[in-house]
Amino acid sequence: MKLDPFYLIVDSAAWIERLVPLGVKLVQLRIKTVDEAGLRVEIRKAKALCAQHHCQLVINDHWRVAIEEGCDFVHLGQEDLARADVKTIRRAGIAMGLSTHDDAELKSALAADPDYVALGPIYPTTLKTMKWDPQGLDRIAVWKQRVGELPLVAIGGLTVERATGVFARGAESAAVVTDIVGNARPEVRVLKWLAATAPWR
Repeated sequence: MKLDPFYLIVDSAAWIERLVPLGVKLVQLRIKTVDEAGLRVEIRKAKALCAQHHCQLVINDHWRVAIEEGCDFVHLGQEDLARADVKTIRRAGIAMGLSTHDDAELKSALAADPDYVALGPIYPTTLKTMKWDPQGLDRIAVWKQRVGELPLVAIGGLTVERATGVFARGAESAAVVTDIVGNARPEVRVLKWLAATAPWR
């Protein structure tokens, strides 16, 4: 599987409507606090927008709803993976990415035969409280050796200025949240990311 090197993560279809038309080709919809009806509305909007702009949509966590809504890609954290029915996900023809933070999580992720593995946080992150220390760039190279041909996604504290180091260590894609949605000019920042990741596209 080939992943776009710029992996945008947002929490609403409104962000997708705003940023995907700029040229984003890989976006994750990560919604944590909404009821199922609201989630379905967001997914349907996001799916239509991504189809219009030829962007790959990844649904975080909500794999059952993703199947029912005809999505083709989910991302699961380790707790989500423990509760998920991977066989049902696979029977539905859905691709699956998995988060990892340590050796044990990488082992369980690889046992689930994912379509990509994510490693984080690479740098300190303000997005959420993490029990893991920042992994650092050198850990990316270690993870890449272990995952082999599987695409490796780096996440956590990434900025445009840090992108080159991430790719130089072997990551195929850089997942970005705060550097975009926390920026005073998110559209400008997205365009900078697209330009910075162009050599790896």
